[in-house]
Parts: sequence; C-alpha cells; structure tokens
Amino acid sequence: MLVLTRRVNEKIVISTDIFVTVLNVDGDQVKLGIDAPGDISIHRQEVFNDIMRSNREALLEGEDRRDAFLSILKRKNEHREE
Repeated sequence: MLVLTRRVNEKIVISTDIFVTVLNVDGDQVKLGIDAPGDISIHRQEVFNDIMRSNREALLEGEDRRDAFLSILKRKNEHREE
C-alpha cells in the first residue's frame, strides 16, 4: 500500500486520467473529490462489497436455474425415449 500525505486542495494523480483531490478534513473524516473518465467505476468499499455479494448471489441463482432447466430437459428426453 502506498501511503501519501496531502493537504486540502492538493491532488493525487492515478495513471494519466484519474485525479483525487482532498477537499476537506474535519476531525477523522476526509472529503475527497475524484475526477475520472465515465467508464471508471468508483464506489465506497462497503458499496462495492454489496455489489460483489449481489453479483455472486445472482450468479448462483442463475446456476440453480440453469441446473433446474437442464434437469427438466433431461427428464423430457428420458420420457420421450420410453
């Protein structure tokens, strides 16, 4: 982890097109401004974790549906062969 010290209105540059500016410091709370291209997703970590958990759950549900669908097809095919 890179650790940097910045003052209010100072920036950190990530790559060539992402700029993080310290806007305000109030006690233990820091307000940051982030300038980045529109195709870059930026989330607080807790929001990102929720998104990832939701995506995993949807993927698992999708696998369950796929397995159920394949099971139905298999039963139909077995029934036809009788």
